[in-house]
Amino acid sequence: MTELPANPLSIELAISHRRFWWQIDDEDQQPEQWHVSADVSVLDACPARARHVGDISLVIADLTRERNLLDSVVLGEWALEFVAETVLDPDEGKLHPELDAKIGPGPPRMVILRRVEVMEPWRGHGLGASLTAAALRILAPDARIGACRVSPLEFRPDGDRVTAEFLSLRAGSMLERIGFRRWRGVHVIDLRDPALLDARMDVLDRWWPGARGA
Repeated sequence: MTELPANPLSIELAISHRRFWWQIDDEDQQPEQWHVSADVSVLDACPARARHVGDISLVIADLTRERNLLDSVVLGEWALEFVAETVLDPDEGKLHPELDAKIGPGPPRMVILRRVEVMEPWRGHGLGASLTAAALRILAPDARIGACRVSPLEFRPDGDRVTAEFLSLRAGSMLERIGFRRWRGVHVIDLRDPALLDARMDVLDRWWPGARGA
């Protein structure tokens, strides 16, 4: 296993909300596009080329809002279909009873995990899982459920089916390590699941000052 460019406990998350400047009507803010940038703190030593650790793209959908075709541009078609299939009462954002039983109470909003990318110098240490869990936990007060669809099609830029299948399985395994469970072909999670908190422990145990093996 390669050595990391810096102590991962010095990584900061910068969370930003994106929209066009002219989208200022009340309905324009939905769905909300969010970007999480993980970077080593400027107060810590790190090679300049490795200071940027990774990126996470998310979208938050209000489950009490009627969806339209334009939402598919932001949410993605699978997410638009998933919301339509799982939200039985758009007025109150009530979920399908089978899914509702798996998810605790919270605001009627869904976080769609779109993309997780960890830069090459930081790969192979489980940071993608820990940073994703942290980002979702930070957004937990504003939503009830998280969802992500893992498909080999998203890992086939060069048409290599075998590699795409492997990467898809690995991505699904990563999600399940931080508390996601498959439901009707989509990985879902209660954003108040303690597993999102526990996901940081492996990194903390290894890198906290004085920890064995740090």
